[in-house]
Amino acid sequence: MLSPGIVTVSYIAATILFILALGGLSHQETARRGNWYGITGMAIALLATVFGKVTDNYALLVGALVIGGSIGLFLARRVQMTQMPELVAILHSLVGLAAVAVGFATFMDHTIEYFGVEKTIHDIEIYVGILIGAVTFSGSVIAFGKLSGRIGGKPLLLPARHWLNLGLLLAAIWFGREFVLQSADGTGMTPLIVMTIIALLFGIHMVMAIGGADMPVVVSMLNSYSGWAASATGFMLSNDLLIVTGALVGSSGAILSYIMCRAMNRKFLNVIAGGFGTGGGTGAAASDGEQGEIVAIEAAETAALLANAKEVMIVPGYGMAVAQAQHTVYEITKALRAKNVNVRFGIHPVAGRMPGHMNVLLAEAKVPYDIVFEMDEVNEDFPDIDISVVIGANDIVNPSAQEVPDSPIAGMPVLEVWKGNTTIVLKRSMATGYAGVQNPLFFKENTRMLFGDAKDSLDAVLKAL
Repeated sequence: MLSPGIVTVSYIAATILFILALGGLSHQETARRGNWYGITGMAIALLATVFGKVTDNYALLVGALVIGGSIGLFLARRVQMTQMPELVAILHSLVGLAAVAVGFATFMDHTIEYFGVEKTIHDIEIYVGILIGAVTFSGSVIAFGKLSGRIGGKPLLLPARHWLNLGLLLAAIWFGREFVLQSADGTGMTPLIVMTIIALLFGIHMVMAIGGADMPVVVSMLNSYSGWAASATGFMLSNDLLIVTGALVGSSGAILSYIMCRAMNRKFLNVIAGGFGTGGGTGAAASDGEQGEIVAIEAAETAALLANAKEVMIVPGYGMAVAQAQHTVYEITKALRAKNVNVRFGIHPVAGRMPGHMNVLLAEAKVPYDIVFEMDEVNEDFPDIDISVVIGANDIVNPSAQEVPDSPIAGMPVLEVWKGNTTIVLKRSMATGYAGVQNPLFFKENTRMLFGDAKDSLDAVLKAL
């Protein structure tokens, strides 16, 4: 057994490492180092807890660690980078499930007795921890289903859904009062179970009502929820490290959600109330009817245009992730740079299915960090761009956001690729994006459509180069 002093020092060291991890993850150049800070901090925290807090049932603990570690190692080795969004979502669900389990276990544990105000506070901690954990669990499972394609991205809009959410919230508060009152008399399990069911339903309905285009915000929001669930678990277990770590995750996730909403010119409450396409906007939302003629292009012609260009901007989207075309993109980038073509990447904050999705894929393909730019850094440069290559992106390059006031995505900042000399769009078909909004970019005079699987098309371009 470690002494309490060593455990406290270990927890402080782990907390510092977690803060350094967050700082490192804020920049691509330091992200790998940030990951190692986090891994080291978690290892210290785990060892300090096992050898400083646990006094019995070591066999069960070791068995759980082996099972959990084996599952984690298996998933880490098997999962593709394109599957990272749904993996993150399902891991968030496990944090919520753990908070629920710890909450019920703490409520049923009578080895430590609480009295008076102290018991009331402890009961509230249990109730809030289970509430947040249940919402996080069910919401994350639905998010996993949407991100993996098992559940459609179209929002589920029930009649009077806002009143339904309000009713569920009021019911949770009322059952919380009943739980605290009954717990003082030695009971309280019934309102706790009812609240858990309500919270699970609330999490399901909340994420089901969010449109597909808002999924990056959902991922960061659930990340925040999982942090607060972990923090609530820390209060239940009187574990300072869990409280601090959960607060770090919860607050950083909330800030990230705010950044994502700002990038889409959205308000957080509007995202929760319903995603893009759920309002009454029409404009370019319809996918029916002709908006003009499209001009198709072949891979050989695309290669010729790229080779003769001086300034090329590549805009990746979820289609690149699905096709796993990031490595071919890098090879094309190398070939063009060898011909003295200035190639840059323009990344929209909500491109893909989670924050930083495109950056992760490009980093995996070893695209140099110094040619990858955020939307705000390159949007003014498009009039000087010879060729813009849009790979599987739709909503983030849609002119309707600026040109159609009643479009469902009106006001959303987008990459203004149409202002360049020529835009080449790689898509499988003319289908709309996740927001369900038709894109007038495809019909503009300076746009060329390269149809087909993104990797197959880009392999052909690379061969031609």
